[in-house]
Amino acid sequence: MADEWFDVVVVGAGLSGIGMARHLKVECPDLSFTVLEARARLGGTWDLFRYPGVRSDSDMYTLGYSFRPWTEEKAIAEGGSILSYLQDTARESGVEPHIRTRTRVVAADWSSADAAWTLTVDVAGERRTVACRFVVMCTGYYDYARGHAPAFAGADDFAGQIVHPQFWPENLDVSGKRVAVIGSGATAVTLVPALADRGAQVAMVQRSPSYVVARPASDRIANGLRRLIGARRATDAIRWRNALIGQFFYSRMRKHPKAAAEKLIGWVRDHLGPDYDVATHFTPRYDPWDQRLCLVPDGDLFEAIKAGRAEVVTGTIDRFEAEGIVMEDGTRVPADIIVTATGLELKLMDDMPVRIDGRPVDFARTLNYKGMMFSDVPNLAYTFGYTNASWTLKADLTAAYVCRLLNAMRARGMRSATPRVGEGEAGDEAFLDFTSTYVQRAIDRFPKQGKRAPWRLHQNYLKDLMALRFGRVDDAIEFAHPERGEQRAA
Repeated sequence: MADEWFDVVVVGAGLSGIGMARHLKVECPDLSFTVLEARARLGGTWDLFRYPGVRSDSDMYTLGYSFRPWTEEKAIAEGGSILSYLQDTARESGVEPHIRTRTRVVAADWSSADAAWTLTVDVAGERRTVACRFVVMCTGYYDYARGHAPAFAGADDFAGQIVHPQFWPENLDVSGKRVAVIGSGATAVTLVPALADRGAQVAMVQRSPSYVVARPASDRIANGLRRLIGARRATDAIRWRNALIGQFFYSRMRKHPKAAAEKLIGWVRDHLGPDYDVATHFTPRYDPWDQRLCLVPDGDLFEAIKAGRAEVVTGTIDRFEAEGIVMEDGTRVPADIIVTATGLELKLMDDMPVRIDGRPVDFARTLNYKGMMFSDVPNLAYTFGYTNASWTLKADLTAAYVCRLLNAMRARGMRSATPRVGEGEAGDEAFLDFTSTYVQRAIDRFPKQGKRAPWRLHQNYLKDLMALRFGRVDDAIEFAHPERGEQRAA
């Protein structure tokens, strides 16, 4: 007998978990649920990351919830504003009372005899059990406890401070300091102008460039529409506009990568001028959208470079020394502080053993089902957003589909729903086709894709919208375990 029983347990109280909980309240009002959050506060990524300049890397009209309009002036929003938005959403939608913080799920066990999951949770050092019919994982895809921190030769010789953005010191003063930011991704291009604004002299040290795109922080059309037709209708219209435009340009860039690369690099040259060495510092070795594009609101990175408050150093690091970084070509990058914006560590429930009737589940040997469930794993969904668009667009579709599935189970009087692979549908294609190093380091631990739908991961909002909101809920799903009317533990 477990200590508690719920129809649904949502794991994680960040962007995805709060959205999932709100969908449950509205679309499955008769089901009991709780949201278990390991950290002391809700907010997920937007509570964890506190480095200077932390912000969204996509517009808030698509990163925000479809059911709660984003009404701030800036479409590319600072982390603090996003955290406040999540807190307000949880409170106003009635989700907040369902959230239990400081409650970490450490194991999940499915019993076919009971058609239920038993979750072992750690609450302030005390182990308890929570039983439920269905589990929805909304924990994101990276490790909150550690970032990727490669070993650099000579790190112990460095006389200054080494900082990882995921664990930014609260009172770190960079004014008047020389700061070297190692990395070329979204975190690095965010940090560099933010640190320069705080009075630092900054060098972005990158092994190779990324595609960097400037975009206005505020959407004048969206702000005008809000005043003209109201927040709700304006948000719906802008959300659709941004989703469709984003999908259009992604498709065009993938079909015509050479032309897309020339255009993207040309925009950088327009910002930095003809004398800047764009070929070395802003010309990637890969095609657009092999990795995610880096967004710089209002061109802030370019403005910092033009003002002489930031520079880019491209090449391979040889070692650290007392005064900074030495590159392989002998170039020295002086630094008082080194920031290792070297990426995330991906994980897929790595720290939460999952067992079915006592047998461990190896998710790398499963097939992805509709981008959210796993072959032969019953009553378990995982929220994984888009790599080529806002996370919430997919999270919202996932939540709606899970609610449809739960309602279908109840309507049929069944207690379990398990994706089953049919003959000729198996495959071994990688879950993601990104070439980013942080993805490639962990991709062998993720599920595979099959040969056809529903075992494919589309990365396409329109296809997913049709499949998840309007498509069949029972394709490749085996419903089992008829309701017995048993007495549940309280």
